Amino acid sequence: MIITHIGGPTAIVEIGGWRLLTDPTFDPAGGHYAFGWGTSSDKVTGPAVAADALGAVDAVLLTHDQHGDNLDAAGRALLPSVPVVVTTTAAARRLGHADPRGLAPGATAVLEGDGRERVEITATPARHGPPLSRPIVGEVAGFLVRCAGEIAWVTGDTVLYGGLRRALAGVDIDVMLLHAGGVRFPITGPLRYTMTGARAVELLSVVRPRVAVPVHYEGWSHFRDGRAGLEAALAAAPADVRSRVRWLVPGDPTAL
Repeated sequence: MIITHIGGPTAIVEIGGWRLLTDPTFDPAGGHYAFGWGTSSDKVTGPAVAADALGAVDAVLLTHDQHGDNLDAAGRALLPSVPVVVTTTAAARRLGHADPRGLAPGATAVLEGDGRERVEITATPARHGPPLSRPIVGEVAGFLVRCAGEIAWVTGDTVLYGGLRRALAGVDIDVMLLHAGGVRFPITGPLRYTMTGARAVELLSVVRPRVAVPVHYEGWSHFRDGRAGLEAALAAAPADVRSRVRWLVPGDPTAL
């Protein structure tokens, strides 16, 4: 498996001859994005790879479409050129794509063709905030990707909660794309909308992937925990947990 972290939640996952793009965000730095209900964020880092330099993409794995830090203007412009978009059921209805695969948690989409290995993509639960926040923040998913005897997991934007623990129990994950950063907004005080470093390390201790790649922890002003928070939590974690984390250089394809 080869992973190229482009920035924020955006990465290319190369597995079994397929090239899958996660959460396309290709706007330059400097934009201001409103998320609704008085929340917003500024983009402070641009992508390490431009959209027109990606090469062929077989499918987009879109954890949700309603927030600009997961699908921005340039990312939306890219979608029509990609054959398949795997996403939430709500996003599939909104996007107007030619082949949207809207998945509820536990449902699976299959990619086949061109003599390549079969890919199974299963939606995993995600809660993008505190209890009872889903009607406000909207539907979000993670994705388990099974192909050629390997399993990748994109957590999506989520906090750590029981439904997430239960969904991943007993799954042997090779590569985990870990959304962290501890999102927080002034208007909602101490409430968190993604995992802090401490909660991310707790999830790592439960799931125990072969390799965990942190993504979506930087590049936006609403990340209040960031890389420093995750590194501090890892420093206090057992060596077996620390050894699983691999920080990627944005733009560099890395075999894992």
